[in-house]
Amino acid sequence: MSEHNVWHDLSSTFRLFSQNFYKQKCRGLRDNLYLCRISSGGKSLRSKQQRTIYVTILALRRLLPPLLKNATKRTRMKHNRITKTIAVALLSLACSTACAQQGAWSGDLNVMGTKLPLVFNFSADGCTLDSPAQGAKDIPAQKSVAEDGTIKVTVAMIGATFEGKMEGDCINGTFAQGALQLPLTLKRGAQEVRRPQTPVAPFPYKQEEVSFENAGFRFGGTLCTPANCTSDTPVVLLVTGSGQQNRDEELFGHRPFAVIADALARNGIASLRYDDRGWGDKSIDFSRFTTDDFKQDAAAALQLLRQRFRRVGIVGHSEGGTIALMLAAEGKADFIVSLAGMAASGRETLLQQNRLALQAAGVTPNMIENYCKPIAKALDALAAGKTIEEISDADVPNEMKPVFKKTLQQGNSPYMRHFLTLCPSALLPKIKCPVLALNGTKDTQVDCAQNLTTLEKGLSNCRHDIKKVEGVNHLFQHCKTGIVMEYQQIEETMAPEVLGIITEWIKKI
Repeated sequence: MSEHNVWHDLSSTFRLFSQNFYKQKCRGLRDNLYLCRISSGGKSLRSKQQRTIYVTILALRRLLPPLLKNATKRTRMKHNRITKTIAVALLSLACSTACAQQGAWSGDLNVMGTKLPLVFNFSADGCTLDSPAQGAKDIPAQKSVAEDGTIKVTVAMIGATFEGKMEGDCINGTFAQGALQLPLTLKRGAQEVRRPQTPVAPFPYKQEEVSFENAGFRFGGTLCTPANCTSDTPVVLLVTGSGQQNRDEELFGHRPFAVIADALARNGIASLRYDDRGWGDKSIDFSRFTTDDFKQDAAAALQLLRQRFRRVGIVGHSEGGTIALMLAAEGKADFIVSLAGMAASGRETLLQQNRLALQAAGVTPNMIENYCKPIAKALDALAAGKTIEEISDADVPNEMKPVFKKTLQQGNSPYMRHFLTLCPSALLPKIKCPVLALNGTKDTQVDCAQNLTTLEKGLSNCRHDIKKVEGVNHLFQHCKTGIVMEYQQIEETMAPEVLGIITEWIKKI
């Protein structure tokens, strides 16, 4: 073999590495990386592929010198340079292979006909798990790779494991949690989240940053005003549902209040949406606040709006709808819109939530009743002042005891104890202003029939429009089941017909 042929063959094979990786990435290695050092570190190579690469490098080291036995000094210098490049390139390949799983990998669990998306975030240091449909992110996990390439992830916090192997562009395996074992295929990349209704600038209206104070908290908000806004322009205060939320009521990438504010402004109606108390301050225990505290926050926001507008209303969602009813009963609103607002008692609502969630999950009617009876007793006990530790689960079916325990977890909090005593229905006859109440027929959190019936009976002293919206869930999305896990999977943030009903009703009153 001629000197030219040796050089040509090797350079054509490794040109990419020598021109890019070697020159750019390995300046610190090229002068001192010898194959003997690879040999000394060979014991640390974990995978079969890495060991194969190591053997290949040694073979090349032994093969090339005889080929260059009669070569010139210049060629031998080239040989040294080439072997170093080969070593670096192959070691780079070994490293990339070892890190092939790094990055986000996502897939869907099929849980009783409902998709539950999971995202595994693999890194050199370990792994975290996201469950977008449950609003859980960065759950700590441990990852290991066996000799045969099996990838095992242990998520101790939730008692779950995933075990699988790479096959082409996928990782095929099994997700296990307790007695549950489900097939799971992961594909590279996080799942694309599309929210086509989220407003995008430029806007045909003005957005102004405002603030107000109550109970030692400072609230930031966005005042959205339509073109040609005056003091006679109707304005609404947007009040969020339960749990600490930002001004857009953001959940699973959905921003329903931003969507509502956009629709209102395009129809000549102003709005104010604000962050819940303590938003952004992780040191605050939000569970110590009650619905009455949040009502007072909303009342402070109404005072701010009254300084600039003559006609001030409230659009409240879920717990925000209940707060709208409470403030209307106190004569503090000129009109209100209740979106899936709770009119029944807190106890009745929680009990019905459990029943509807189990129905949507396909649990048998007999099992549901056997579970709801002890839940009802437990809620009564909590309302009477007992702690969750004093409540027995002896009457709960064994297979339902984990669900029972989870349901009662928040039972000792000031929020929950106050919530169980709420009875909005008693306030309804006091409301004198116009009321629009909307509930979705597939709402599993605030039952449509139960609450609209209560509203129809109780709103005896005011103009009211009570409407059920077919086929939508608690967020007023068109849906299949209405369960919470479905919210994230739906691209629609709010049914267009609901936005239309709200805006047209406010314009007419």
